[in-house]
Amino acid sequence: MEIRRRFARWKVGLPAQMKLAGAEKFVNCYVDDISMMGVKFSLPLKLPEDKFIKLTLALTDTFVLNIEAWVGWHKHSEGVNTYGLYFTRIADSDKEKIYRYICENHREAVEKIWWQDFEPEETADEPVEDKRIFQRFVAKLPVRLLDLNSGKESSALTEDVSAKGIGFSTKEELKPRTTVEIWLQIPDKGEPVYTRGEVIWTKSSGENEYRAGVSLEKADLMGLSRILRS
Repeated sequence: MEIRRRFARWKVGLPAQMKLAGAEKFVNCYVDDISMMGVKFSLPLKLPEDKFIKLTLALTDTFVLNIEAWVGWHKHSEGVNTYGLYFTRIADSDKEKIYRYICENHREAVEKIWWQDFEPEETADEPVEDKRIFQRFVAKLPVRLLDLNSGKESSALTEDVSAKGIGFSTKEELKPRTTVEIWLQIPDKGEPVYTRGEVIWTKSSGENEYRAGVSLEKADLMGLSRILRS
């Protein structure tokens, strides 16, 4: 496995259970690490290799994932099989479960790795004049982005937000029509706001600096209210 990946893998080191599609019973396994894109776990059972499999992975009774994955690699040692799986199909709700699971077990690591790149600045008092249906407000918030086309993860900083769109600055260029998953860190001690959308425009704002505008798939009025309250 490559040590340096395009997305963060979180060390877990905890027992779990898994069941292949069509199987009657769960088997015990040990999850070494997990990300939004894959999982590494160990178990006595031998899995089919070099093919797609469907399985249920119960991280806990609360965090149960139903996923389709590709068995990328396999190691066998002293009766234990260790596998690296790459998710080929996973619901947004299951990605949210992974994030909540990691926050529950490794909150300090999440805050250090995901949010260390930016320190929020004071939010401007005056809203931006805007002719959009949803008014935009100036806000400086740390953002984590996942490019669903390439699987690449990056950091950004919001410039303005509305219930249906976000403008942000980033050090990496995002191409228009790119679908992205977004986590907004809100300074209210609650969970980050998760949403997704499509990059509508992007432009250079300096050397290795870019501005981009994202149209959200659906209006997030609850998320906007949290931002305004903070």
